[in-house]
Amino acid sequence: MSLPIAPKPAQRRFHQARWDEPIIFELTNPGERGVLVSQVESGIRDAVGDVLADLPAGMRRASPPALPEMAQMRVLRHYLRLSQENLGADLNVDVGQGTCTMKYAPKVNDALIRTTKLVDLHPMQNEADVQGVLGLIWNLERMLAEISGMHSVSLHTSGGSTAIWTNISMIRAFHEANGEGDQRTEVVTTIFSHPSNAATAKAAGYKVITLYPDADGYPDVEALRAVIGPQTAAIMITNPEDTGIFNPGVTEWVSLAHSVGALASYDQANANGILGITRARDAGFDVCHFNIHKTFGTPHACGGPGSGANAVSEQLEPFLPGPVITKNGDHFALDSDRPNSIGKVAPFYGVIPNLVRAYSWIMALGGEGLRAVAETAVLNNNYLMKKILEIPGASAPYATGRRRIEQVRYSWEELFQETGITSEEIGVRASDFGMHYWTSHHPYIVPQPFTLEPTESYSMAELDEYAAVLAEVAREARETPEIVRTAPHNQTVHHIHHDDLDDPERWAITWRGYQRKYFGA
Repeated sequence: MSLPIAPKPAQRRFHQARWDEPIIFELTNPGERGVLVSQVESGIRDAVGDVLADLPAGMRRASPPALPEMAQMRVLRHYLRLSQENLGADLNVDVGQGTCTMKYAPKVNDALIRTTKLVDLHPMQNEADVQGVLGLIWNLERMLAEISGMHSVSLHTSGGSTAIWTNISMIRAFHEANGEGDQRTEVVTTIFSHPSNAATAKAAGYKVITLYPDADGYPDVEALRAVIGPQTAAIMITNPEDTGIFNPGVTEWVSLAHSVGALASYDQANANGILGITRARDAGFDVCHFNIHKTFGTPHACGGPGSGANAVSEQLEPFLPGPVITKNGDHFALDSDRPNSIGKVAPFYGVIPNLVRAYSWIMALGGEGLRAVAETAVLNNNYLMKKILEIPGASAPYATGRRRIEQVRYSWEELFQETGITSEEIGVRASDFGMHYWTSHHPYIVPQPFTLEPTESYSMAELDEYAAVLAEVAREARETPEIVRTAPHNQTVHHIHHDDLDDPERWAITWRGYQRKYFGA
């Protein structure tokens, strides 16, 4: 007689590894080596002489750097143990990092960026020796020009916010070149556009006017009509916004901006659901940006290294950051003779490994594949939204009953009012099931928010499992709230003492700073 097999739960069992792993400096063993470096041959030493002699005394170390001394096996073990104490996109269903487009980054593209043909290049090489990488960048620019509908593209920037800063810098340069720099003092954005739009405009010296949605959650065109005028430098908007809502009146917004001589800037960090379906220039925008490290299949990498793309209309092309790659026959060159350029916005020419990954991703998919990415991302998002809204206590404010694009900003406000359990506490408890969960970036207009963005990478089964985890945590919030309130239970660490985070006197940024601060070493 066989024993009955218990049914598997909708969410898998999970327990994070805990190694109590010391800091690597604590593992040092004087004299131990991972690699034995060959000694310089006497003939070479005699010919070269003292290589440090030409260095100024202030640049020479008084003593060798205090690096950890460890065998290879112990180094490998150390970092593997640390990796087991983390969650990440390659370990769990990572749809909880809403607005960040956490998708699968093909590992074959990682192999491509490690080829010696790329890693042995140096940014100071003569352009005649780097024709391959210049050609790749030039071709990627043309691809992104086609995807956006724009005239020209720059791949200088090293992240999304840098790209938005580049947009506002070009907008300012354009108005100054036209003699309206002093007149154009205001920038208009919306509350659910990425905060970097308001932040960069403010940093550039503009007064920022932030518009709120109408009763249905859509950007309010009448509110725009009331604030724009000859003082407006630009509108800077994200579409779809960080609620996942696409502005159906976006062309009217652009037309209104142009009617008063302002420019229209399109934040396309949320482009994962619109590739091959709609284009910035088709809506009339003058400038837009993409997050290469999100939309185009390169790792998000915990905030870096990112990569940005700035695409502009023909009238803004002279203001692109330089140098610009030009093509003459089969030869590529760097053109720095651009008097209207805003100049450099990053070292050398962009984050090359991410550009290679993006180029490979686009080439592998082709035009039809890019559209399939967007269609699948939208399908996944609306499927997950249906599952989430079946959980008692969860809601999706704004655009009630309507579809979203690639993400949704949900709310646990109903559950919070019933149980006192916050969205942050639900997120911490979700990690006990091996799932990552993020509340929202500011502004916290949606109460008790959580933002989910299932990309094209995830299967129906994975989305079902993610929804099952949230449903289980919501059930616990009602029936056994202390389990949620005291989470995490299956993680490497327990509750963080926020008093430590809020008190700079307790901080130690480096290991040596910690030694000095607490041990006087």
